[in-house]
Amino acid sequence: MFNGYDRERMTRECPFAGIPVYLNKQPLEAFSIPGAKVTHVCCTGDGGFTAAHVARCSLIPNVVDRPEEVVGQVDAVIIATDDGAEHVERARLFVEAGLPVFVDKPLADNKPDLETFMAWVDEGKPIMSSSSMRYAKEFMPYRASTHDLGDLRFVSITTPKSWERYGIHALESIYPILGPGFLSVRNTGSSERNVVHLKHSSGADVVVVASADMYGAFGCLQLCGTAGHAQVASSDTFYAFRTQLAAFIQYLRTGSRPFPFSETVELMKLVIAGIESRENNSAEVTL
Repeated sequence: MFNGYDRERMTRECPFAGIPVYLNKQPLEAFSIPGAKVTHVCCTGDGGFTAAHVARCSLIPNVVDRPEEVVGQVDAVIIATDDGAEHVERARLFVEAGLPVFVDKPLADNKPDLETFMAWVDEGKPIMSSSSMRYAKEFMPYRASTHDLGDLRFVSITTPKSWERYGIHALESIYPILGPGFLSVRNTGSSERNVVHLKHSSGADVVVVASADMYGAFGCLQLCGTAGHAQVASSDTFYAFRTQLAAFIQYLRTGSRPFPFSETVELMKLVIAGIESRENNSAEVTL
């Protein structure tokens, strides 16, 4: 989305089939964010691909073996892994070097790591994290207003994969609609089929379902109010991802956050509470 891509190679070699599907729908002029380029890439861990492979597919000129090699070479860093348990240690080098960091969702999946990120931000460290679903264009009308629906009483949204990694996609889809003020979380499901009931101070009940193989129902949102209802599903993945990255670049340029870090903190508390509830016989966990 910054540099463009090798369409033939990406289509043939990308280990995640959905990525070339949404990339190949876009015109070539969509593949840039003015004034910003990805210049270096490093891959550590077992992702089923190498940094050299990513570089060839995504037209990144420099491949490095160790993360510390980019310090002094770049203006900011994107940590593009979705394992919240790894993010503090992946970010620490760059935070301590004074580099701005964007951390893919979820920022953290446990309390100690969340507290570390909170302390860094309190110290003025430039750290941003979000789900791309915050920027899903299909949900924007309801973020502007749900007045026609009356007072929201029930909200639901669905996602495939795990609560730990994809629950945040669902949560951050609804958070800009309901706003802060979540009270408690109860996960009555299992690690493969999470069914999570959240209570909000507005009086709305929220149900998020994260079921491992439910690939046919990513981002299906339902809003039920005292005067009306709405159902909508996200579909333009490219728009959501690109808008998220553009928001990070704008943050780098202006120093002004696109949304308060306190929202990220509350969202991470919801993710963590969903794990705690599931592991404690579906107990209700208050925030």
